[in-house]
Amino acid sequence: MMPVIYPLMAKILIVDDERSIRKTLRDILEFEKYEIDEAVDGMDCLVKIKRNKYDLILLDIKMPKMDGMETLERINILAPDVPVIMISGHANIDTAVDAVKKGAFDFISKPPDLNRLLITIRNAMDKSSLVTETKMLKKKVAKNKVQKIIGESTGIQQIKETIDRVASTDARVLVMGPNGTGKELVARWLHEKSERSSNPIIEVNCAAIPAELIESELFGHEKGAFTSAMKQRIGKFEQASGGTLFLDEIGDMSLSAQAKVLRALQESRITRVGGDKEIKVDVRVVAATNKDLRQEIKEGRFREDLYHRLAVIIIQVPSLNERRDDIPLLIKHFIEQICGEYGVAPKKITNEATEMLQQLNWTGNIRELRNVVERLIILSGKCITEQEIRQYVLPASAEQSHHLQALFNKFGTLDDLQNYIAEEFENYKAGITVS
Repeated sequence: MMPVIYPLMAKILIVDDERSIRKTLRDILEFEKYEIDEAVDGMDCLVKIKRNKYDLILLDIKMPKMDGMETLERINILAPDVPVIMISGHANIDTAVDAVKKGAFDFISKPPDLNRLLITIRNAMDKSSLVTETKMLKKKVAKNKVQKIIGESTGIQQIKETIDRVASTDARVLVMGPNGTGKELVARWLHEKSERSSNPIIEVNCAAIPAELIESELFGHEKGAFTSAMKQRIGKFEQASGGTLFLDEIGDMSLSAQAKVLRALQESRITRVGGDKEIKVDVRVVAATNKDLRQEIKEGRFREDLYHRLAVIIIQVPSLNERRDDIPLLIKHFIEQICGEYGVAPKKITNEATEMLQQLNWTGNIRELRNVVERLIILSGKCITEQEIRQYVLPASAEQSHHLQALFNKFGTLDDLQNYIAEEFENYKAGITVS
């Protein structure tokens, strides 16, 4: 068996409130060619592991603000793949056993034996590399699985029934609904249940592509078609041939691109930008929008003939506020999913906490709910209670409500939101206060 190879300049975080201990460990490990960073206590450690990636953490037990045991529990959520070696000069065998039970790789007493410390670090990194490789393989397999549509409300049941009825046909489907409601998931299930499922579903976010590039993105281009066309490009229509083309945010497509999409749908043929050869394509088109296309037609921003081509079947996805009965099921699903991603056991949530979340105004829909559940998993203890909802979700005043809404608007990705949570950890401990 080939040995596991970890980075030549592996990065280690030393967490200890004693400056002399940090310096001693730094000198030893830098001599061994490790890259070293330091944290003065548990709170500082949590902030640093959100900002940086570490291959291993050396964690003291007795520290101010947050002791090593509590910090270890937080690390297991925020960075579950990073091995942690506990170090202490005030611990006994019970403490060591407890640390290992809580997820520590090993326990070393102060002052550490140099040989044992270095061997333990190497062993921890070897095991971590194997675990990381296994998780990557599992994620590759999981990506090929389509998530379930969670919910038992009337609106969701109707959507499931419609998918079952039309998926096996090539009828075009227009999925409508607010942002964050799961329109992409509906499109994926239409593909998954169709006879085209063995071929790809190709997604195009029409709102994210500049108007001058959308035609090249959809239909491809020939080499030299324009200044930056250094080689031939195959467009999304060709890539999706035999499968499904999902046109997300179709309402944001330019009128010129709409005309060419209409022609492609009518004739099942496309022409690359800069080319003169017609290419036959066989695609099933599913489109989605958060806009009222009827109103867009009246205001001259969307072609009526294209609308009728796309809207053979219309699926209206309800907002989360319109399907509140599904919120407990969604919360349970997200807790299991997110804790699984972090590699920790699912957290419990009280009925009272669930009811509080059920009554909130979910302007960001399912995407916002998932973000809130992830925030609660990161910041709460073993059980999510009413207190955590009040502390980490509910604003205490109209001014804080304004700030909270600004928070949701500010962070477009989950990673950005998580980074912010780590950086403002102390503020969240006292209540939501956005600077």
